Amino acid sequence: MILLRAVVLGIVLVFLLPAGLSVLFWKLGEHPGSWREADWSSAAILPASDADENAAVYVLAARTGGLKGALSEHSWIVIKPAGSGRYERFDKVGWGSPIRRNGYAADGRWYSNVPRVVARLEGEAAERAIPQVRAAIESYPFAARGGYRIFPGPNSNSFVAHVLRNVPDLGAVLPPAAVGRDFPVDGRLLALDTQAHELRMSLFGYAGLAIGARSGFEIQFLGLVAGIDPFRGLLKIPGFGSLSFTG
Repeated sequence: MILLRAVVLGIVLVFLLPAGLSVLFWKLGEHPGSWREADWSSAAILPASDADENAAVYVLAARTGGLKGALSEHSWIVIKPAGSGRYERFDKVGWGSPIRRNGYAADGRWYSNVPRVVARLEGEAAERAIPQVRAAIESYPFAARGGYRIFPGPNSNSFVAHVLRNVPDLGAVLPPAAVGRDFPVDGRLLALDTQAHELRMSLFGYAGLAIGARSGFEIQFLGLVAGIDPFRGLLKIPGFGSLSFTG
């Protein structure tokens, strides 16, 4: 009984209390009432697509809309082959085509929220990675229409996490607030990624654990992530995301 109480108290303090505070702060802010009222225009955070002929790969993320934005982000992939003057953007969403291509500006706001770059490759490294990115997009097992579930996944973040795991050179994991990123799209509840030096466990996205060079130490519960990344000086707080403790 004492152990059970300790576990419940830990869940409340580590996961539910921060998540509740995040919801409170979100509700105090100003946000568009619907997708029709939201700004989806370019945030101009990427270089102009015709600025040079070098290849590029970007992974971006931004807070999503409605009350979900208090706890979750949406992520997507952008590529530009060498010699091309245009970006290609790929999203998995709950509406429209199975994998939406160029549905929005490459660095467009998501429900008025300005995105940030999670991972990037440019030049020769990007040129080598682009075929892997395309192959990972093609191999995503939930790409068909209907292959989307807000929670626990598979959703937009499950899709991008799948690409990241299959393109090691991107060297990144999605932010802690990217709910759905830990859904095991390959069906494996335990996975050892030797290239990324990561051990991941997931109970179908409802709870899990990650330990490794890219994630640090994480505990996942109902899509919320708590943990610490000593390699990058980050504290992972449910709802709020990653906060630096190195100044």
